[in-house]
Order: sequence, then C-alpha cells, then structure tokens
Amino acid sequence: MIEVQHLTKRYGPTTAVDDVSFRVERGEVLGLLGPNGAGKTTTMRVLTGYMPPSEGKAIVAGYDVFDQPLEAKRRTGYLPEAPPLYPEMTVRDYLAFVARIKGVPRTERKARVGSVMERTRVADVANRHCGKLSKGYRQRVGLAQALLHNPEVLILDEPTAGLDPKQIIETRQLIKDLGGDHTIILSTHILPEVGQTCQRVVIINKGRVVAVDTPENLTSRLSGSETLYVQVDAPGAEVKEALEAIPGVTRVAPADARGSLVGFEVNSETGRDIRRELAAAIVRHGWGLLELRPLRMSLEEIFLHLTTEDTAAEGAPDSPSAPPEEAVHE
Repeated sequence: MIEVQHLTKRYGPTTAVDDVSFRVERGEVLGLLGPNGAGKTTTMRVLTGYMPPSEGKAIVAGYDVFDQPLEAKRRTGYLPEAPPLYPEMTVRDYLAFVARIKGVPRTERKARVGSVMERTRVADVANRHCGKLSKGYRQRVGLAQALLHNPEVLILDEPTAGLDPKQIIETRQLIKDLGGDHTIILSTHILPEVGQTCQRVVIINKGRVVAVDTPENLTSRLSGSETLYVQVDAPGAEVKEALEAIPGVTRVAPADARGSLVGFEVNSETGRDIRRELAAAIVRHGWGLLELRPLRMSLEEIFLHLTTEDTAAEGAPDSPSAPPEEAVHE
C-alpha cells in the first residue's frame, strides 16, 4: 500500500533523510519513531507530495507521488503537525469547505461532515470559530479534515499533540479502529503510544532507518536472550542455587526482596522456554511460586539503545544541524 524506496532528501549540504526504505501493508498501522530532527516530518512531506525527494521514490496506494500526484493525493489523508485551519471559519463551515475541495459528492457532504465530527469528538464545537479553539480541539479538527474523503491512506504527524489524557485515549482508540480500513503512518515522540497503537515500528535517527520491526520482535532481538521474572517464598540463596542448576539457564540475578519473598531475573538461552522447568524445580523444593512472567525491554530502552548505538558507530558526539523545516516542525 505504501512503499518507500531509497528515499533521500537534502537541504543544501545537510542530508535530512538518508536512503530510507520501508513498506506498509494494506490496513497496517506503522509508527515512525525518532528524536527531534531525525527526518520524520520530511519523510511524511515527501509521502504526501508536499516536497520532492533528492533521490529515490515513494509509492502510495499504487501511485508514484510525483509521477501521478493527483491520484496519490486523492487516496491520502494528511494531518500535519500544525493543523491547516482557517481561524475565521466555524468548524462546521471549515469541514464543509474541505469536503468540497476534496471532491466529496454534494449529496454526501453534510452527512460526511457530521460523521467525522462525531468520530473525532468535535461536534460540540461545530459552530465555534477555529481561531477560538484550544490546541486539543484544533488537533482533532485537523484529524477530522484528514478523514473527510475516506482515504485509503492516513499520514498523521503527532496526532495526539496537545490533547488531554482522556482525549489521547480516545484518539488512540480511533486510530486503532481506523487500522484495517485504512493504512496508517503516524509519527510520535510518545513512546508508549507506539506500543499501544502500532503494529510495526520504524525507528529513524539522523535521517537513517536504524530498525524496522514489531515492538515485540525488537525487544527479543535486542535483549539477546529470554528473561523471566520469578518471585518465590523461600530462602533467597537456596532458590538462586536451584535455579542456576536448571539446563538452559545462563544467569540468575536478585531483583528484589520483601521479608521471605525474593524475586529473581532469570536469563535463558535465546529461543528456549524454561518456564516449565522453573516451576517444576520450585514446586519440587516445596517453595511457594508467587509470580512467573517474561521481562522485556521497554520501548524507551529500545529507542535509547538504537539511537545511542548509531551515534557511537559514527563516532560523532554531536548530531548535524537539522534544516530549518525539521527544526521547526519536529
């Protein structure tokens, strides 16, 4: 549905996007994750036809965004970081105007405007001028205009920026509900949002892709081993010795202790599931098994690991200056 092939964008001597390639399948929700100035907004602008690449190509819904720009844009809904609102228009009038310029049939416009206002929770401000809206409402009206023509592809730049916690939860759920019917790329600085909303993640740093995978696979791949947390009601030293004797266990480290309750992090060989052996050993010794669960790296740890490793590999302590567009919009 979306294919990015060796995309590069330069601003004079500065390379904002450097040989970026990835695919997004039909109905998938993909998160574009990276620090400020990483190239996320530039990538989205290329995908929406806002600017041409220096090299490479982008295909959206089967159409090259520069060889067939109108066809690609008809199938794309775009929410930029700063929603494109007209402050002197009411929300209802603005959405009706957008529906008209996006080619929504006249007989369907009123119903379509009402539907997207309900979905994005802006119906209660339908008659308020856009210039009088809070940042959260402006963001949701921006999402409404992106949905108006029922596009196959949605490209959302920081879709929950400025929303309160309740609105963030509602918007995340809306994005998850839209996945399947729409192919979605969203960029975000909010790491938990990726895990809760996206099926796959592209992590980009200094204009380059440093990882493409599901959050779960990234966790397993970067940890290099399987890690379990086990809490037992027993003497800690005896438990540690018994767990270390289990075949496949590579490391047992104390995690916490409260009275007679002790917790351990247990590492095993990659791909080896030792949960049954752990439980059997604890029961065989007559100890109380209170908790046994997998431990995974958080998205924050994954993100820091990948971006730090990338910087170290380059041997450059300072990142190159971002172009003005990236500095302002990311």
